[in-house]
Amino acid sequence: MREIRFYRSFFPDFYTKQKPKVQEKIDYVLKLLANVQKVPEKFLKHISGTNGMYEIRVEYAGNIYRIFCFFDKGNVVVLLNSLQKKTDKLPRREIERAERLRKEYYEEKS
Repeated sequence: MREIRFYRSFFPDFYTKQKPKVQEKIDYVLKLLANVQKVPEKFLKHISGTNGMYEIRVEYAGNIYRIFCFFDKGNVVVLLNSLQKKTDKLPRREIERAERLRKEYYEEKS
């Protein structure tokens, strides 16, 4: 249903640094995102105060991982920067970084 793309190497760099069990959980959530029409908010949530930015939410062994993303034309999901979240609130700096990367993505596309 959806195609998953990476913008530059931000997500792959984050992914390769994770332990194999964390990678398995990330793979599970990305497969869910790719194949399920209505993804539960537990796994994909709009970031309030943004115009179309989302966070993919992955939990494993008490740790929380966030992958910033947005939807491009059609059914394309573009993965951006990622982080292991240690607090309830997303760092504003990381949201701004994701928004900047999305802007660069569209500038490079045109």
